[in-house]
Amino acid sequence: MAAREQPFPSARAARSPALRDLGLSTDRPLIVVDVDEVLGLFVQGFGDFLAEQGLDLRIERYALFESIFRPEATEPLSQAEGQALYDAYFHTHCGRMEPVPGAAAAIARLSRRAGVVFLSNAPAQAETPRRDWLRRHGLVHPLILNRGPKGPVTAGLVRQTRGRSAFIDDILANLDSVADHAPATATFQHVADKRLRPLAPTSDRHRRIDDWAELAEAVEAAVLG
Repeated sequence: MAAREQPFPSARAARSPALRDLGLSTDRPLIVVDVDEVLGLFVQGFGDFLAEQGLDLRIERYALFESIFRPEATEPLSQAEGQALYDAYFHTHCGRMEPVPGAAAAIARLSRRAGVVFLSNAPAQAETPRRDWLRRHGLVHPLILNRGPKGPVTAGLVRQTRGRSAFIDDILANLDSVADHAPATATFQHVADKRLRPLAPTSDRHRRIDDWAELAEAVEAAVLG
């Protein structure tokens, strides 16, 4: 949802690490993949967390912090309250998130012939539970936590490879950022939660594919030719 586009508005993007330090070859294609609403059902998990706090997540717009309500309230919680709940979720509950059906199998297929990196906009305290969650679901590739638009760090990664590259995310601002900073990278939009799909902003700049089997085929064609 839109609040995740800039959860840290004053922070800089993470510096791109060396692919070799991540255990990745610079001779293979590279696929950079988001986590929330791409590999994991973030909105479902966040909604479950809010319910435990006695709050409602009303999915009527693509704006996370404008969708959190007290029962029977007509106005959402404040931005500050929403941010505090977002941070608390990543501190205590993000490891409970359900995986997106078909995602792990598709990533396993793609990783046979390409390097894979997970690039997630999440608070620093989420690093260990997020990495553990990925491993539990067979997603054992390197994880980078980012802050802000994903174009700069993605450009720094793909610049190191001699192969083609692709980027997968649900949020249009991140896709646009990558297209601006790494224009040779194929960009794909994937929105896992069916409730969000009609609400998510899209663009002709990026292919929108919400089924992982179809998405894997398209990414494979883009990076392998």
